[in-house]
Amino acid sequence: VRLVESGGGLAQAGGSLRLSCVTGGSMFGIPAMGWYRQSPQKERELVAAISGDEDTYYMESVKGRFTISRDNAKNTMYLEMNSLKPEDTAMYYCVAGMDKSTLELGSWGQGTQVTVSS
Repeated sequence: VRLVESGGGLAQAGGSLRLSCVTGGSMFGIPAMGWYRQSPQKERELVAAISGDEDTYYMESVKGRFTISRDNAKNTMYLEMNSLKPEDTAMYYCVAGMDKSTLELGSWGQGTQVTVSS
């Protein structure tokens, strides 16, 4: 499945950004979607994931700050990021797959850069 991210950019610490991921086809048949991030200083991390039943997962450091959601009618997944920190700086990738545990093996978007200044 083709995935196209948007919404990245530069934000100040404490600010907000909303990432969007549009799928090339219907999202109804995609069991799981998520956001990974990668920075030069860290290993790739699964930031958040959401199932077709809208069960969600968040990595510990973003709980309470980030919200993942999906709108199947618009074929779009979102990541609302609030209270941003400099350590959130990374390339963020939209991913679609069969379930959270195997998301990394699914389809990837091209990524959108998020940079948070202190």
